[in-house]
Amino acid sequence: MIRIAPSILSADFSKLGEEIQEIEKAGADWIHIDVMDGHFVPNITIGPVVIKHIRPLTSLFFDVHLMIQQPDRYIEAFARAGADLLTIHAETCEDIRSVISLIKEKGCKAGVSINPDTPVENIKEIIPIVDLVLVMSVFPGFGGQKFIEAVLPKIKQTADIIKRTGRSIDIEVDGGITDKNAGLVIDKGANVLVAGSYVFKHDSYKKAIESLRVRS
Repeated sequence: MIRIAPSILSADFSKLGEEIQEIEKAGADWIHIDVMDGHFVPNITIGPVVIKHIRPLTSLFFDVHLMIQQPDRYIEAFARAGADLLTIHAETCEDIRSVISLIKEKGCKAGVSINPDTPVENIKEIIPIVDLVLVMSVFPGFGGQKFIEAVLPKIKQTADIIKRTGRSIDIEVDGGITDKNAGLVIDKGANVLVAGSYVFKHDSYKKAIESLRVRS
């Protein structure tokens, strides 16, 4: 099943609660929450306090993407705030296995993410123990960037590795997703599409989400 996960990084933060409820009505499957610390990426966004306050507003799955250094220090706080899935970046962890174990201990699903220039080989041994692999199709830090087509083979490579595990592991793609490239990433094996600017800058959230599904 293809899931659409609008990124609230592109939402109107002056009415964030309303925006979340609107995308739920529009048919979103997950809510993608980008957490940035100003160190791993050149931007600062939101933390556990915001997640705690928006959690009661929707029953949608909270897909929390930790673009932060030393993510192990904050796993418990994000789990307690209401995250359903916590995804860490391979580039930020020396011991990815221990952080993945910590995420699961706190009751969340665990994901691992790689930047466009990070080889899939770097996480090959980790893939069998996670619930989701997030392949970045832009360099993280800011919304509205153009999709990098060079990551398409990496999605296929990830799908091939997952197939050999015999497990049901989601493949998520984040960055520059529109109706023009959604079909490309799905064809390579992705089943979760993050779309920020494309959804929130569209005249109709519902039409934007539906157009991504049509590509599938």
